[in-house]
Amino acid sequence: MIIDMKNISKSYDNVEVIKNLNLRIEDREFTTLLGPSGCGKTTILRMIAGLETPSSGEICFDDTCVYSDEKKINIPPEKRNIGFVFQDFALWPHLTVFENVAFGLRARRDKKNLEKRVMDVLDAVRLSEFRDRYPSQLSGGQQQRVGFARASVTRPDCILFDEPLSALDAILRDEMRMEIKRLTSDLGVTAVFVTHDQMEAMSMSDRIVVLNKGAVEQQGKPEEIYQKPATVFTAKFIGKSNWLEKNEMFRPETASLVKKEGCKEYHTIVDGVQFMGENYQLYLNAGGKQWMIESPCRYDIGASVSVYINEDNIVTF
Repeated sequence: MIIDMKNISKSYDNVEVIKNLNLRIEDREFTTLLGPSGCGKTTILRMIAGLETPSSGEICFDDTCVYSDEKKINIPPEKRNIGFVFQDFALWPHLTVFENVAFGLRARRDKKNLEKRVMDVLDAVRLSEFRDRYPSQLSGGQQQRVGFARASVTRPDCILFDEPLSALDAILRDEMRMEIKRLTSDLGVTAVFVTHDQMEAMSMSDRIVVLNKGAVEQQGKPEEIYQKPATVFTAKFIGKSNWLEKNEMFRPETASLVKKEGCKEYHTIVDGVQFMGENYQLYLNAGGKQWMIESPCRYDIGASVSVYINEDNIVTF
């Protein structure tokens, strides 16, 4: 399903939080809305779902208009064929895993082959043996998979994810990133994922939409966003950036502590060191500017370190 948002604006109490947004999400694409808290990413997600009403503009699913301020169209959420995975799981505590997943089908009065359809999605998320357990008897990761199964059992055209991994610990988040990507790919659905975690966005997305103050700052493939940031905001928000001037930066991994032909030498002083397991992170004072560089060995605080940078690796705005 293609989602096309045209000239969408949204205001609360005369404060505009989404500003003339134009966004197209392609069929079966895994798109992540990425940005800091308050940038409007969850509001966009809820407008797609029909849980929030835009102040103006138009939203289309393929060739069907589901919202238009001008045409006075606003199709309710239950008729948009959207699945929604919430941040807090939102499972019914008094219902078993099976009944939580079956809830959407029963609400639609769509009971044909219900047992098989529910068990098929529980098999897909590897929870079939937990069908008779209650949410309180599951781990956080298992509860999140129940939430995904519930969202997908109705065979939606699109699944929306509102920061679904934020309540999980680091190891579970890593596991669930791959799990969500695999399951959405297997289902062949369009997916829109909201997060403020750039690692989630980079590792999961076909396309990232960077949002800032209710507007699109930049959009593209993860590699494009990281390697060729179009604005200072994107460069600072995505990954680590070291700044030569206000409009010039380089990524830490493109610099070297070993002299290389064609590279310019910069003299720095070590301000701090952190051991990261595979390497050390050096925090360097480069003429009053703070840089971070990875190093295979430890340096003492106050030591002089030369950093070598190729001009081709400097991004200028």
